[in-house]
Amino acid sequence: MGALLGVLARTTEASWLTDLLDQIGTIFTTLLQIAVIPLVFTAIVVGINSLRNLGGGKKAARLGGKTVLWFAITSFIASLIGIAVAKLFNPGSGGLGEGVAATAKNADKATKSVDNWGSWSAFVEGFLPKNFFAAFTEGSTLQVLFLAVLIGAAAYSLGDKAKPFVDFTTSVFEIIQRYLGWIVRLAPIGIVGLIGAAVANYGDALFRPLFTTTLAVYVGCLVVLLVVYPILLQFVAKVSPLKFFSKAGTAIQFAFASQSSAATLPLTRQSAVNLGVQPAYAAFATPLGSATKMDGCAAVFPAIGAIFIANLSGVSLNIWQYVGIVVVAVLGALATAGTTGWLTALTLTTAFIGLDAQQVALGIALIYSVNPIMDMMRTATNVAGQIVVPVVVARSEGLLDDEVLNSPTDPSPTESGEAATSSAKEPATAGA
Repeated sequence: MGALLGVLARTTEASWLTDLLDQIGTIFTTLLQIAVIPLVFTAIVVGINSLRNLGGGKKAARLGGKTVLWFAITSFIASLIGIAVAKLFNPGSGGLGEGVAATAKNADKATKSVDNWGSWSAFVEGFLPKNFFAAFTEGSTLQVLFLAVLIGAAAYSLGDKAKPFVDFTTSVFEIIQRYLGWIVRLAPIGIVGLIGAAVANYGDALFRPLFTTTLAVYVGCLVVLLVVYPILLQFVAKVSPLKFFSKAGTAIQFAFASQSSAATLPLTRQSAVNLGVQPAYAAFATPLGSATKMDGCAAVFPAIGAIFIANLSGVSLNIWQYVGIVVVAVLGALATAGTTGWLTALTLTTAFIGLDAQQVALGIALIYSVNPIMDMMRTATNVAGQIVVPVVVARSEGLLDDEVLNSPTDPSPTESGEAATSSAKEPATAGA
């Protein structure tokens, strides 16, 4: 509808319609932008303090440590693949980037933000706020991120003494999530305005960057799914990739269709058990993975999405910003355990590398127009990784039953399928 209205405004030279579409899009991106600063702060604080849910005991600590380590390793690899694919496809580049930046009236600000990453000293100075309140009032997302890590770590170290603060921050985070949920319901209207205004101003130039971004996400996720995971299975876990996909295929397909790791969790857990992972460890690792192990949403996609937004804004990333993308991919999902979805991951990544908040909001709004298509592949990759890592760790700990692994048993509908279907009937958070 947005494209059709944009064509109508362009062909009839109806400036009032172009202005109306632009205003609708601007209101939507502003509403998204409002949530950026509080989302970054509360997600980090809440996420750091949720890490104590890994449990106690030496064995639990060792298993938890190994699981988290493999989460980080695969996220590192996935983020590098995301960057490589994004550099290959270069989504959002071309004349549209400059046009959208001009429309957003923030190209100079975005460029200045990126230039601040030109040296290591500038990188460090960019973290340090003049005072606590200035970071929030001036909208410096990088400084807010720094403060959130310090405050979250301090609260974690205080334990029960900081529980009232953590509970309050958790409540604020939930409020922001609810607010975002309401704004997302307005996404179709906002997208009509954004797509319509873009088509009215730039013709069909918008469709190429959105198509290349979607294609890049699929290619990046497929490389992780069909190359990285099979290599880990074959050479580290000593498990046949064909055996893995035959037993995990149902969960991966369900994730692709449902776009929800949470809805797929019963199938994910059962798939790990059918691959020989001891049920007790599978019950620990797969829920942890469903909250933190998101190679599609929190590694491949943020890398591609950040480069897409930078190109769209008409700015060039430097080496330190690419390093920042990798750092967020490795640490971001772990530091935001239980809160990470594609939106949070992309927001944290773009905030960390210093992209302007309004540009980020505009990029997110454009991505929303094709997000369901992207999210299918992202979530399938997430769930596959949530099964691969427990298999790898179980092998290293002697917790992998080869007899079960080599048996032809599939998840029975009464054990997992009906549970998954029941979960899927609930509202699913895309890519969560």
